[in-house]
Amino acid sequence: MVSKIMLDERVIQLNSYEEEKVNELYKVSVIFDVTSEEYHDIAMLLYKGTFDVKIPEKEIMFRGAIYNYSTSITNLYEKDQVGQYKLTLVEEKD
Repeated sequence: MVSKIMLDERVIQLNSYEEEKVNELYKVSVIFDVTSEEYHDIAMLLYKGTFDVKIPEKEIMFRGAIYNYSTSITNLYEKDQVGQYKLTLVEEKD
């Protein structure tokens, strides 16, 4: 199983990874945990919407945009909370 993904230069440890090709473009769905301590940094990263995506273990790299994302918890500002994020990225056409 793929254990990490990089969005720009941020390494994110994964709980789940799925990949498929749609019209010859990558579509990657991941699930990962976010702690209250890292929530702000992850939120600011995801607000960008488009990233250099790297999956080092599969030697995959592409420019991708958020297709869908959700979280299991809405208030990660409270100390010692952990939320689970579901994120789907799609490769952008050149």
